[in-house]
Amino acid sequence: MRAPSLGLTDHFWRKASLLLLFLKFTLSLCFDSLNMFCSDSSHKEDALEEEEEEEEDDDEEEDDDDLEVKEENGVLVLKDSNFDNFVADKDTVLLEFYAPWCGHCKQFAPEYEKIATTLKENDPPIPVAKIDATSESELASRFDVSGYPTIKILKKGQAVDYEGSRTQEEIVAKVKEISQPNWIPPPEVTLVLTKDNFDEVVNDADIILVEFYAPWCGHCKKLAPEYERAAKELSKRSPPIPLAKVDATAETDLAKRFDVSGYPTLKIFRKGKPFDYNGPREKYGIVDYMIEQSGPPSKQILALKQVQEFLKDGDDVIIIGVFNSESDPAYQQYQDAANSLREDYKLYHTFSTEIAKFLKVSPDKLVVMQPEKFQSKYEPQSHVLHIQGSTEASAIKEHVLKYTLPLVGHRKASNDAKRYSRRPLVVVYYGVDFSFDYRAATQFWRSKVLEVAKDFPEYTFAVADEEDFATEVKDLGLSESGEEVNAAILDEGGRKFAMEPDDFDANALRSFVTAFKKGKLKPVIKSQPVPKNNKGPVKIVVGKTFDSIVMDPKKDVLIEFYAPWCGHCKQLEPVYTSLGKKYKGHKNLVIAKMDATSNDITNDRYKVEGFPTIYFAPSGDKKNPIKFEDGNRDLEHLSALRLNLQEAACLFRIDLAKEA
Repeated sequence: MRAPSLGLTDHFWRKASLLLLFLKFTLSLCFDSLNMFCSDSSHKEDALEEEEEEEEDDDEEEDDDDLEVKEENGVLVLKDSNFDNFVADKDTVLLEFYAPWCGHCKQFAPEYEKIATTLKENDPPIPVAKIDATSESELASRFDVSGYPTIKILKKGQAVDYEGSRTQEEIVAKVKEISQPNWIPPPEVTLVLTKDNFDEVVNDADIILVEFYAPWCGHCKKLAPEYERAAKELSKRSPPIPLAKVDATAETDLAKRFDVSGYPTLKIFRKGKPFDYNGPREKYGIVDYMIEQSGPPSKQILALKQVQEFLKDGDDVIIIGVFNSESDPAYQQYQDAANSLREDYKLYHTFSTEIAKFLKVSPDKLVVMQPEKFQSKYEPQSHVLHIQGSTEASAIKEHVLKYTLPLVGHRKASNDAKRYSRRPLVVVYYGVDFSFDYRAATQFWRSKVLEVAKDFPEYTFAVADEEDFATEVKDLGLSESGEEVNAAILDEGGRKFAMEPDDFDANALRSFVTAFKKGKLKPVIKSQPVPKNNKGPVKIVVGKTFDSIVMDPKKDVLIEFYAPWCGHCKQLEPVYTSLGKKYKGHKNLVIAKMDATSNDITNDRYKVEGFPTIYFAPSGDKKNPIKFEDGNRDLEHLSALRLNLQEAACLFRIDLAKEA
């Protein structure tokens, strides 16, 4: 669980942590109760003892069958039940993890059988085996099998990944190499950093990726082989891109220095300067992401024509730094800032005096402007920042962020998350199409919005195509309005307000926005009916009761957001109900749940990106909920919650007693 970097009191954080820990403990009790139910009567065990003894002989025969290793076309067939017994005394074993339906596996099968024949003739013979990863799930999980076929070479019980081609010649050569008595695994390519070498390595690297991990962390263990494979791949580049790791539990000062609050945390360093890593966490994703990150964050513009095309045909903010040369200190400052913006923006620079003249600026200037279709008479054509020696990267970044959006922009599914997350957001829905044939009609309605937007600079305004946001329009109750143009406001609390369907013009929109500003509008809330009887152990929350139950400032609330079709939610349901029963008597603690597919969550601090999602909403601080950060929602992970939490349970009982 990540501790939020907020000004919370020790008492609050203690209470939140203990409640979440005790939730874990109670879940474990619910799982354990199943075992208790089966063993609460010793006389039943005595009655069964004789029968069990009679079955022992049969069990021994079954065990012998389980340990038997069968052979198919010269290839041994290993299973969860016989694997460890078979490999225990083997120096080297070649393994293939396959799926019966996998086309590549079927194509590889004849070649693998030839490999088995060849290695059987080796002196000494080397066993060649295959494992059906779809049925032998324990082995597939143990060896981190995520694709088919996966080939591994087992050397004295330790798995070595095979990453070559699937040819008899290459595989046999690699197996024979590893089978040699003097063979030792190659050292890890991933660098190991400590407080003694961290600064030297990181400050010297043009770019390096560093993983902060904990040895006990499941996510870190899952990442480890992918990270090492990526390190090997990136080490082959010219110049190589190094990957490193830090044991954050041992190097606590380094972890604190870089605000590491969860594992694994990955950061990119450029000459010692840290940047967040927001890329994938598997080999090829890491490789591609780091290759892209190793390139310049800004592209050079050579011709004026490029700038003119951006203005004429562009669809997003235009960011251009104008400089004398690459040795210009202002250029270096711009590049540093660009590294923190590169994931969300396309950045450009130029040394052209012709382009500088066209932009009406002198060197050492940063120009932020909009494509022609988004410009208006109510706003400057460009926003210019003079980059001086004292200008920090944060000021450059702030300038870009401040002028990213035009007065009225085009909200789309592709830019919604990165460009239109600021609230309140005023959206006008109609048939938005900036292509040549429809641009005039689109701009006609946009001009009406501009007349209003200029008077409310504290709000973000945008037009949006009604078909692109059909679900949102429907949730607002506007899909059957019969009007060509509809409008809504989305506020910072996650609430939605719909403008009454009527003939759309600037005056109507102005009245709507003014009413919102004065607090005179009622939100549109998607909600199931309010339950008539809500006295069960788990409170049912719907859209219309979210504020009254979850946001009740006097009560601590544990809220589960679920989906009726979600298998993990169904597995959790009896456990969560048992938790509700256990604490039904605590008047200041509410255990609740909400169908997040049928109800609006009327506060955007409660983000739901998967099911089930659980939050603790503490009394007195509802705007800072604590998310139950157990990322895996599978049964295995839920079962694992029962470990080592008895102490937390006792502490929580004491905490509740103090407040009673």
